[in-house]
Amino acid sequence: MALLNFRRKTDRPVTPAADIEAFLQGYSIEVMPRTAEKVEDFRTLLPRGTRVYIAHIEGTDIEDMVATAKRIAAEGYDVMPHFPARIIKDAATLSDWIARYQGEAGVKQALLLAGGVAQPLGDFHCSMQLMETGLFDKAGFTRLHVAGHPEGNRDIDPNGGDKVVMDALRWKQAFSDRTDARIALATQFAFEAKPIIAWVDRLAAAGITLPVHIGIAGPAKLQTLIKFAISCGVGPSLKVLQKRAMDVTKLVLPYEPVDVIAELAAHKVANPGFGIEQIHFFPLGGIKTCATWAINNGGQAARPANAA
Repeated sequence: MALLNFRRKTDRPVTPAADIEAFLQGYSIEVMPRTAEKVEDFRTLLPRGTRVYIAHIEGTDIEDMVATAKRIAAEGYDVMPHFPARIIKDAATLSDWIARYQGEAGVKQALLLAGGVAQPLGDFHCSMQLMETGLFDKAGFTRLHVAGHPEGNRDIDPNGGDKVVMDALRWKQAFSDRTDARIALATQFAFEAKPIIAWVDRLAAAGITLPVHIGIAGPAKLQTLIKFAISCGVGPSLKVLQKRAMDVTKLVLPYEPVDVIAELAAHKVANPGFGIEQIHFFPLGGIKTCATWAINNGGQAARPANAA
């Protein structure tokens, strides 16, 4: 069902379906080896050429990561594996991972991030150190994405605020300015448009012009989203879920990212220079569920590769 068919008690104008479709154009999605195994053929779900991130969780074997990358690339998709700094032992390990991804799956792009462990398991603790090795440039990687945090990150700025995060973004902007790698910010998911808009505008005011690929949680049960939001450190916009949980008419219904996408799409149309380049989906309710929602709401922008 298209977004236009929903009537809501809201002061926000209804966003035209064409604007939603334009905003969904070129969306990316995140999988893990174990979730990718549940999808028989990505071509029945995703548009041709979709960027598919492969999350590397601590404890996942690199062999499983590379095999997943090889399979998805063979189906015609641009694979972007995670390189979590804190679980990479040393530069030799990093070089080995890069060589495996390239040799077996033709990978030329990566998401660099600190990783979800408190203490580094080796020589690296942040994405900037991975970039400084020069190994991605040496291997001919053409695109490097780094993490963005619209609502801050307590792991990076434990006392609140975002000074350390902003300093890191300025460093990454400078790195982008002096290299030919295409760099973008792939952000944590959020549930409310206004804080996202304020954050993107603040980046621009600070001279940080890296394109933003905004994280959006795909459709899922409310309880599932709240669990992930708490574990991932999602902050202010968590109140959107909490408010929904208090409404008994919505409690049993799955969450869908209708409002946040519609508001961001409308803002993009009104402000063409706005820094969000595209959407990045976190399919917290399942890959098939998320892709099907995009198909039902995205028109030609979400048309699967194998669609008749």
